[in-house]
Amino acid sequence: MAGTELLVEVTDDSFKAEVVEHQGLALVDLWAVWCGPCQMIAPIVEQLAQEYEGKLKVAKMDVDTNPQTAIQYGVQSIPTLLLFKDGEVVEKIVGAQPKQNLLAKIEPHLPVS
Repeated sequence: MAGTELLVEVTDDSFKAEVVEHQGLALVDLWAVWCGPCQMIAPIVEQLAQEYEGKLKVAKMDVDTNPQTAIQYGVQSIPTLLLFKDGEVVEKIVGAQPKQNLLAKIEPHLPVS
């Protein structure tokens, strides 16, 4: 599906509709432009969006311009990845992690195909 945006940019305003009301799995990357570790995991997050297209919705949220959601979910350091299943947080991954660590948190929640 060339040309399709696999990563959804969400804001405080669109978060509920895009993530909380999403049925299934949604991974949200809370990051900021100035955050080095955030830049390190960005390509991994993009890979996950491609590899799990149709099974995992992947969203990114800049916490500098959207502080309310970060406060609401108790995000104290970035990057923080929140994994939602049917609107509930099922995993919280803090800090830059290798892809294997992320997969270990995500895969148990994926629907069995």
